[in-house]
Amino acid sequence: MTHRIFAMPFASVYPAYIAKAERKGRTRAEVDQVILWLTGYTQPQLDALIADKTPFEAFFGDAPALNPARELITGTICGIRVEAMEPGLMQEIRYLDKLIDELARGKAMEKVLRA
Repeated sequence: MTHRIFAMPFASVYPAYIAKAERKGRTRAEVDQVILWLTGYTQPQLDALIADKTPFEAFFGDAPALNPARELITGTICGIRVEAMEPGLMQEIRYLDKLIDELARGKAMEKVLRA
C-alpha cells in the first residue's frame, strides 16, 4: 500500500515544520540544519526542492547522503516507535518528524544531531 504522503510535496509540510519550531523559539535555520544533516542536501539544493514542490518519495529517494547516524533516532511519533518501523520511506519521514519534534522541545542541537 502506498501512503498518500509519499506523493505529497515536501514543500507542503515544510512550513509546518518551521511553524512548530518557531512556536517554541527555534529558527528556520535550525530546521534547515536538521534537514541538511539528515539528508545530505546543501542549502541551495533544499531551496530548489522546496521551490520545485518535490514529492516526499523523491525528496528522500534522491537524497545525496542519508546520515548513517539517523539510526540512533529513537522514540515515538504518532504512537509508533521509529526504531521498530519497517525500513523504508515512511521510516525516513518519521525520522525527520522526530528530529523536528526534538528541536521544538528545546533539545540542544548537538543532541538532536546525534553528535
